[in-house]
Amino acid sequence: MGLDMYALTTTEKPATPFGFKVEDAAEIHYWRKHPNLHGWMESLYFEKGGADTFNCVTLALTAEDLDRLEADVRAGHLPPTSGFFFGESDGSESEDDLMFIATARAALAEGKTVFYDSWW
Repeated sequence: MGLDMYALTTTEKPATPFGFKVEDAAEIHYWRKHPNLHGWMESLYFEKGGADTFNCVTLALTAEDLDRLEADVRAGHLPPTSGFFFGESDGSESEDDLMFIATARAALAEGKTVFYDSWW
């Protein structure tokens, strides 16, 4: 058990920014136990109107979201986050996070929807 985190793409255009279901998705990135990034995504979920526990909830990411994420990764401002079986972020994940952001931007440029999902 633990925190498994995924970035996926779809050609579908969800009607809502979170909690949507898609028929066809492709994984573009995977993280294992990077709770600080998960905490950042959880904060974004609440900003977009989410109110439930942030587990197994799809969350669409826009270009603006990726810009904010990149700034926070580069500045070391991902929020310290903990949870049962979450593990710990140690700062070594930054290059991997930036690689994800570049891949996600390329997918958005192709007209795809990029979204985050996780389960713990």
